[in-house]
Parts: sequence; C-alpha cells; structure tokens
Amino acid sequence: MPLITRVSRLFRADLHAVLDRIEEPDVLLRQAVREMEEELVHDEQRARVLKHEYGQLTVRQTELERSLDEIEEELTVCFEAGEDDLARALIRRKLEAQRFAKFLSRKRDSLEESLGSLKARLDENRARLDGMQQKAELLAEDEASHHSEDSLSAPDFSIRDEDVEVAFLREGQKRRPS
Repeated sequence: MPLITRVSRLFRADLHAVLDRIEEPDVLLRQAVREMEEELVHDEQRARVLKHEYGQLTVRQTELERSLDEIEEELTVCFEAGEDDLARALIRRKLEAQRFAKFLSRKRDSLEESLGSLKARLDENRARLDGMQQKAELLAEDEASHHSEDSLSAPDFSIRDEDVEVAFLREGQKRRPS
C-alpha cells in the first residue's frame, strides 16, 4: 500500500507541475490579488459590524449599571419603609440585572477578542496583498519590457524607392571624379 500511495503522490505532483506550467502566472496572480481584495473588503465589513455590536453592548451595559444603581436606591427606600414584599421584587430584578450584566460582560469580552483577532488578520492580509500587488506590478513591467524588446528585435526593414534613388545619387557622387 505505501508504494501505491507514493506512486500516486508522484503522479499528482507531476500533473500539478505540468498544470502550473500551462497556466499563465500573471493571470493567476491578478486573480489572487482580486480574491485577496474581496476577502479584505469582507473582513473590513465584518470588523465594522463587530465594532458596532461592541458599541451597542457598551451602551447597554452602561444603562444596566444605571438601572442597578436605581434599584439600590429603591431597595434602601423599601427597607426604610418596611416594605419587605416590594423589596423582594426589587431584589429579584436586581439579581436578573446582575446576571444579564455578567452575560453582557462575557459577550463584550468575546467581541473584543474577535475584534482583536480580526484586526490582526486584516493587518496580515493587507501586508500580503501589498506584496502580491508589488509582484503583479513587477510582472506587468517585465511583460512590458519583453514586448518592447520584441518590437526592437524585429524593426521595419522596408526600403522605399525614394531612399534607393537618394542613396544611388550619393554613391554616384562619391565615385565620380571631382
């Protein structure tokens, strides 16, 4: 079995090498650049969404903290007035708010972590895209220089009749005695 696996790997490797030679590298490079640009746009859009969610969670958490402060004040009033039933209801709301605050805190931490990793990936992808774009520009310059060299290697050798007549007259003047 290992021998068959090795032979099949060699065959696939040779096949891929042939395909790599057949494909045009400049076209593949431009396609890779386009795909990377699309991925960057998608990631940047995702980062904006995550930032917006993070902002909303921050606002919600601030509102919840204000609400907890109000509940604390109301609890103080209830205990001073001896309203135990009302205090129990407020304590229930306080516990629910505290649990929700913990949930929001975990969610916010998770979003912060996601944003951090997304920003790192965006920075890395931007650097890779810049490198790919530079390679594409170099490849385009190389192709342009090859095309210009091709045009220089085959200049126009057509000679007009007028050129022949002028050259004939000059040659004749050189050879005539003065």
